[in-house]
Amino acid sequence: MYEFIKGTIEYVCPEFIVIENGGIGYQISTPNPFTFSSLYGQTTIIYTYQHVREDLIALYGFQQREERALFKKLLGVSGIGPKGSLAILAYGEPTQVIQAIENENEAFLTKFPGVGKKTARQMILDLKGKLQDVVPDYFPNLFNENGVEEAVESHSFDEAILALKALGYSDKEIKKVSKELQKEKLSTDQYIKLALKKLMK
Repeated sequence: MYEFIKGTIEYVCPEFIVIENGGIGYQISTPNPFTFSSLYGQTTIIYTYQHVREDLIALYGFQQREERALFKKLLGVSGIGPKGSLAILAYGEPTQVIQAIENENEAFLTKFPGVGKKTARQMILDLKGKLQDVVPDYFPNLFNENGVEEAVESHSFDEAILALKALGYSDKEIKKVSKELQKEKLSTDQYIKLALKKLMK
């Protein structure tokens, strides 16, 4: 089991990042790969979780240990797999997810792709009262309004759309927010954050 990988960010795409260490490139799935765009070519630490199935061995990576801890808790809920857990964490507001679980807010939880009423109820049953020790002081602010990438806007927008699809959102859902997104001049990461906020309304 890997605790973390320290290396250079060599590649970022909608589904994963590649971090190079010792001449080996590790493909790591993350909640929002484009949060690592600003670290391209730099040395960083990714906290990892290795998921093993009969047909798959995959690495999932996170910027904080607390984020990984919440991922593992979500993964333990019946009906939520790695992709669903990543989609929830990609929203960038774990405290809101925790609050929804504690307050039994099924309406909020069912807004995530792949989470129906049954799964939302299972999340509440399995996790309510069990997350304070996991993320006691975790208040991330991953949405940075400064440092907009000097990339071609259409390219950033297209990458964001691909990332949303990779997280499990349907074309219909994406179409609802795409017109508003195109009015903005943002980096890929910021497009994704804004889209997720609108999709969760």
